[in-house]
Amino acid sequence: MKQKPLDTLNNDEFKLAADQLPILVWMCDRDNSYCFFNSAWLTFTGRKANQPGDAWAESVKPEDMRHSLDSYQAAIEARAAFQRIYRLKRHDGKYCWIAEQCQPRYHADGTFAGYAGYGVNVGELLEDPRLESNISGVESALRESNLNEELAATNEELSAANEELMATNEELQLAQGNLNQLNRELENIVALRTKALTESQDKIAALNEELTAANEELSATNEELITANEELESSRDEILKREKLFKSIAVNIPKSVIVVVGKDQRFLAVEGDLIEKMGFNAKEYIGKHPSEVVPPERYKASKPLYDRVLAGEQFSVDRKGENGEYYRVELVPLRDEANEVYAALILALDITDIKQAEEKSAKLAAIVTSSDDAIVSKTLDGIVTSWNASAERIFGYTEKEMIGQPILKVIPEDRYNEEPRILEQLRKGHRVDHFETKRKTKDGRILDISLTISPIRDSDGNIIGASKIARDISEQKHDEQRKNDFISMVSHELKTPLTSLTAIVQLLHAKLGNSSNGLIAGPLKNANKQVKKMADMINGFLNISRLEAGKMPMVKTEFVLNDLIKEAVEETELTGGDNTIHFHEKEQITVNADKNKIGSVILNLLSNAVKYSPKDSIIDVECQIIDGKAQVSVKDRGIGINSIDTKKLFDRFYRVESEETRHISGFGIGLYLSAEIVMQHQGHIWVESKLGKGSVFYFTLPLS
Repeated sequence: MKQKPLDTLNNDEFKLAADQLPILVWMCDRDNSYCFFNSAWLTFTGRKANQPGDAWAESVKPEDMRHSLDSYQAAIEARAAFQRIYRLKRHDGKYCWIAEQCQPRYHADGTFAGYAGYGVNVGELLEDPRLESNISGVESALRESNLNEELAATNEELSAANEELMATNEELQLAQGNLNQLNRELENIVALRTKALTESQDKIAALNEELTAANEELSATNEELITANEELESSRDEILKREKLFKSIAVNIPKSVIVVVGKDQRFLAVEGDLIEKMGFNAKEYIGKHPSEVVPPERYKASKPLYDRVLAGEQFSVDRKGENGEYYRVELVPLRDEANEVYAALILALDITDIKQAEEKSAKLAAIVTSSDDAIVSKTLDGIVTSWNASAERIFGYTEKEMIGQPILKVIPEDRYNEEPRILEQLRKGHRVDHFETKRKTKDGRILDISLTISPIRDSDGNIIGASKIARDISEQKHDEQRKNDFISMVSHELKTPLTSLTAIVQLLHAKLGNSSNGLIAGPLKNANKQVKKMADMINGFLNISRLEAGKMPMVKTEFVLNDLIKEAVEETELTGGDNTIHFHEKEQITVNADKNKIGSVILNLLSNAVKYSPKDSIIDVECQIIDGKAQVSVKDRGIGINSIDTKKLFDRFYRVESEETRHISGFGIGLYLSAEIVMQHQGHIWVESKLGKGSVFYFTLPLS
């Protein structure tokens, strides 16, 4: 193979060959910048291939730098080959003598491309220190020495490497030709395949278009199906909601049964809390015809009703059950959007309570209508809402004149303050019993009236008004007034001879009371006792007359209540009998009251305790301050009073009638007077008692 000259080698070929050589090889560009160092050079210096082009200068010993550069500069100006020797730093830091031969490089067009250099380590040959001072002589000697022979041998090796590279290059060129042929064939194959693929893609595109159209149609169909499903699901949900609503309504309508029958009269739904009571069985009935599940006679009675409602008629009927209960049956036709009847709704309600209430209301209405008493209802604002015939007869106003009018229309002006107090009691739910007052008629007459007033409540228990029963007691009052006048007159007439009789008895008692003759002293003592009892009785009647006539004034003064009780206890013990009275004095209490009248109250309570207690029993009297008021109590261990009598005990002329009280005298005026006196002092009087255990009477007075 013919050797290719060095100056015609391209850079890549040169570099590939240079890396195979054991000598140091380098290459520079035309601008003197080093662009290549072979592997041997990099290994020798310990440098890296990617270091900058001035790496050669950094490794040259500074003393040799000027000579090397001068040699290079002179050669490059002449574009000539040159030789030089210098010291180059080895990888271990030691400087070694390098002998280089440098040749110019040219491009294919003949233009200058730079230099390529070849170096050999001649360190052992030039270790003589004398050479350092005469490098030029050394270079001249080298031209004639064995160095040229070594360089020649190196050139021969490089030439052999070039020949191998050329052979490799020819093989590469042949392979390149084969590769080009293969590329052309591949291009033809690709072209054919591309054409086939293009045609296939056109077919696929057409198919895709058809598929896309089909998909669009399918998508539209799916959307329609989804919409239909949504509508179906919505309808299904709506039906379920309606079914739940129907069941909820049916179950929560009290005392009812709801039945839905289809056009063929078959049961579609049966719900309600009266299913079992009315003989229905929901599970067995659904889907069945009435003739299949109910007794024949029952279906026979119901069939005309089914026929009527399924024919479009809406109506109701009342039925009475076997056990006396009442039912109202509502039959309603169910229509579709076309107004056609497709089913019937049958609602049965237990109206037994309503029927009973109607009967009760009818009875009450009859009572109200026929009553001799005025029966009136009003709101909590005092507006009249009902007015019966007796009210019209007593007060003179017709129902039309009073409905919607204030009740003040029949109340005298001086008693207007009564109405707010009555309404306040009603708002609290309290009943007002036998309240005696006066009312005015249409023609201006004033009547004595006894009122009983009760609150009216709605179904939730809220007070919404008042019911008032008014009884005209004018004639009764006149009779009582005449009786009181008679009692007062008789009492006065009796008091005069009784006063004389009392004086005579007291005089005789003073003269003969200590007589040793028992037939004289005993009767005188008893006569004195009876005279006093008669005087108390007459005074009681007089006090009742004065009280009811409003002529019993209260003369109030301050006094010690304890002292008044002691006086009453002493007087009772003097005339009372064999009972022992204990006064439990806890604290001294002063009150402002009518001393004489409060004294009569205490005497009356002590007298009753003695009267209704067994002999030798103990009577306890207490006086103490409780809740800011003076409270007096009288406790006996007598026969006691039942709960019915305790409610009426303080009524005028009321006496407890029993086997134990028949032999005890009295007119029932003492407790009545005592209660009136205490109430006129803004106090309160009451009794606590148990039969066979005794009684405790209490009354309170305001403190001074």
